[in-house]
Amino acid sequence: MPELSRRRALTTAAALAATAATAAATGTAAAHSANATPSGSPDAFDEVYKGRRIQGRPSSGGGHHGGGHHGGGHHGGFAVYVDGVELHVMRNADGSWISVISHYAPVPTPRAAARAAVDELQGARLLPFPTN
Repeated sequence: MPELSRRRALTTAAALAATAATAAATGTAAAHSANATPSGSPDAFDEVYKGRRIQGRPSSGGGHHGGGHHGGGHHGGFAVYVDGVELHVMRNADGSWISVISHYAPVPTPRAAARAAVDELQGARLLPFPTN
């Protein structure tokens, strides 16, 4: 059996790493699109989660008010509500979503953002976010 050269070992390791990275990227993309319509927008939802009514639906307002400002809450044309109060959400460049409640914890869907907000609120009411 021929001895494994350093070059061959490194080449094999690089090929395995590339294959793993491709598989991980494909899995992430599939997870992000799992709750999306064919157009890429998330599915509407209306459910009770931990005793709180969470809703999400496409919005007609667009709500993106200039570069980088995410005060409109409809970023990406999607609105999310917790007990009827709008939860401002934003879609990141990688397809993940964040909200004003869980800004540093991206999640794969607006539904997951609503659930994370309910978890963070721990029974407290969501207050309306001032737009001006």
